[in-house]
Amino acid sequence: MLRATHEAVQYLIARDEKLAKLISMVGDIEYELNDDPYLFLVSTIIGQMLSVKAADAITERLTDICNGYITAEAVSSLSDDEIRSSGMSRTKIGYIRSLASSIQNGEICFRELAELPDNEALEKLTSLRGIGMWTAKMYLIFVLDRKDILPYEDATFIQAYKWLYKARKLDAKVVERRCKKWKPYSSIAARYLYRAVDLGLTKAPNTF
Repeated sequence: MLRATHEAVQYLIARDEKLAKLISMVGDIEYELNDDPYLFLVSTIIGQMLSVKAADAITERLTDICNGYITAEAVSSLSDDEIRSSGMSRTKIGYIRSLASSIQNGEICFRELAELPDNEALEKLTSLRGIGMWTAKMYLIFVLDRKDILPYEDATFIQAYKWLYKARKLDAKVVERRCKKWKPYSSIAARYLYRAVDLGLTKAPNTF
């Protein structure tokens, strides 16, 4: 739960007037961390360049093919044709197979990953096939609950950022410079921007 009285939220309110107004509109945020690292990464890989609806449908079909639970072992036991019947592309099949293999051969250990500093965790994740910086940052925010990740690669975040600041320049360096004031709570600020989209606030003009 993120409350307005939380130390990090108070810090952000004091540092960023526009974000402070958004926080007052959104109020408290309740969220739960994803507790299945492999499923999270598979779902995120599936979701790359797809709508949420399409990605969810593929993930649901793959879950059925895996007899109700997507694991590295279940994926490794399937043929390419079986996985492809979920609607997944050949490229993504290769990615989730590679991820399953990395887990099974010990190349990646989620428990050890959770103990790494942000930069090392990002580096470890992006060394895996099919996992870029966007996927890695989503993992750090929504699985590891890291507090200072700025997800400027994410389209939803950028949508809310553009709305909040009435921004025209959206390249990474400009966004990073403008959001520097959020440190060391960039992820928490990002959660409020995500919530603005969830609540439909960004569909109307920003009046502050």
